[in-house]
Amino acid sequence: MIQHLSRREWLKLSAAGVVGFSLSGWLGRLAAAAANDPQRKRSCILLWMNGGPSQMDTFDLKPGTTNGGPYQDIATAVPGIKISEHLPQIAKHADEMAIIRSMSTKEADHGRATYQMHTGRPPTGPIQYPSLGSLVAKELERDDAELPGFVSIAPFRIFNSAAYGPGFLGPQYAPLIVGENANVFRGPQANADGIDEALKVQDLDLAAGVDAKRAAARVNLLDDMETDFLSQRSDGPALSHQTAYRRAVTMMHSAAAKAFDLHDEPAKLRDQYGRNLFGQGCLLARRLVEQRVPFVEVTLANTAGTPGWDTHQNNFEGVKSLSAILDPAWATLMEDLQQRGLLETTLIVWMGEFGRTPKINQGQGRDHWANSWSTVLAGGGVRGGQVIGKTSEDGMEVVDRPVSTPDLLATIALALGLDPMKQNLSNVGRPIRFADPTAQPIKEVVA
Repeated sequence: MIQHLSRREWLKLSAAGVVGFSLSGWLGRLAAAAANDPQRKRSCILLWMNGGPSQMDTFDLKPGTTNGGPYQDIATAVPGIKISEHLPQIAKHADEMAIIRSMSTKEADHGRATYQMHTGRPPTGPIQYPSLGSLVAKELERDDAELPGFVSIAPFRIFNSAAYGPGFLGPQYAPLIVGENANVFRGPQANADGIDEALKVQDLDLAAGVDAKRAAARVNLLDDMETDFLSQRSDGPALSHQTAYRRAVTMMHSAAAKAFDLHDEPAKLRDQYGRNLFGQGCLLARRLVEQRVPFVEVTLANTAGTPGWDTHQNNFEGVKSLSAILDPAWATLMEDLQQRGLLETTLIVWMGEFGRTPKINQGQGRDHWANSWSTVLAGGGVRGGQVIGKTSEDGMEVVDRPVSTPDLLATIALALGLDPMKQNLSNVGRPIRFADPTAQPIKEVVA
């Protein structure tokens, strides 16, 4: 490792800082205990279902009702909990899952809802809120880390690119993006070599004819020049440029960067994950967690023959096709983490930006719906084997334990051993908590 490129020195460039916190009631006591317990420091894998998955056809079925559709529910590893017939492998892991069936949020526009579910706030006002991945990366960072603290695999940022940004935390907490432009490799029969190439970090090899000594001299010269430049112009673009170069150089000298080479994995295991972009993305997420990357997001978006989870038409065929990709990948991820002793320290979050309408439209589809939908928490930090909340018989409303976006974000923070009331200084000089002060974490979920 080149000494002048140490992460500790990078952090000196950040204008964001912790300005204290205030705690009260049971949340304060629980948060303080979690923050002071070194065994509670975890990693998080967010399985992002781009487009908004239908809760009525995944985790909150209403078979035999007008809104229910053709799918049947099946028993899981936990008596009394049933989920979609198209998720049989995931059903075996219900004892490790907390299924939240009572999400009730306010945004039903893709862009606004994507931002809200990633940051915990609506996209209004001058404050540049950071993505959940950036927040977790900051709180769980290590001085000796050789990989970025936030990696986003195959994101679909068209709806709202700011939802994936570091906001006021600064560019050192921006995600490393891999596989974003690999739409052609999203389907179930995708070319394996193409997927492997898409999931690699590009341009880490030295240029032809340039040896390590010469490359280091070039980096030193560039670093000195950029440091002088930043001393007078410490704005966002300049800092982002320097951060990107320093991140790349660190990875070039890091053995941990081999995590992105999936050829090291047995062919049988890769087959179990699924030879598609999402399945191999989940395998990469496990490899990154092994390298102690705090936050990894894997997106299941458009696939061959489907518009992702945005199933305004042909919802049932679309969900069936997507479930065939989701089911083996997610189940294998949990089994793989468990076998490696990592599941107890890895929180898995399954969610999209909203759900789908209980009512089926004329195109046999379901439309945008934020009133009553589902998310799932699993693995480390979670009391599994339970369902939180309940919707009405027709699925149109939450009848028990409504959960808001801030509630979910605060619950995720606690499950990760973090203080949801921790403050950071925003770009307008205002202290902002990890989760909105109105948040009511789902305390029965947190282990």
